[in-house]
Amino acid sequence: MERTLVLIKPDGVKRKLIGKIINHYEEKNLNITALKMVKVTKAMAEAHYIEHKGKDYYDSLIEYLLCGEVCAMIIEGVNVVEMVRKVNGNKDPVKAEMASIRGQFSNDVTQNLVHASDSPEHAEREIGIWFPEKKSK
Repeated sequence: MERTLVLIKPDGVKRKLIGKIINHYEEKNLNITALKMVKVTKAMAEAHYIEHKGKDYYDSLIEYLLCGEVCAMIIEGVNVVEMVRKVNGNKDPVKAEMASIRGQFSNDVTQNLVHASDSPEHAEREIGIWFPEKKSK
């Protein structure tokens, strides 16, 4: 069974979209196996976005994740990484399918409501940051 990390980012939390966003995953019959609200530390944000360090937008990514709480989830299922990314939709809300989370609720490329791991390997690394107690052995 594949796992992925999903974050409902600060804009999604502030806009009170947690329930609506979670509903999208549940309607696809994906299994949410861990869920918690997190006040992000700078160390967590830096670890999460380590692959972007040195890029001109890195600092804005960190600031964005630190601007409020996030809802962190582990979701499990067959081909879950690909499935969740499809449910989330394109980062550009203009290109996102209207039935996707971003297609319905997002209007900004950067503050785009949700994060999902882009590979099983990145999922395991990210799960270790947000759910150290659930890190695979």
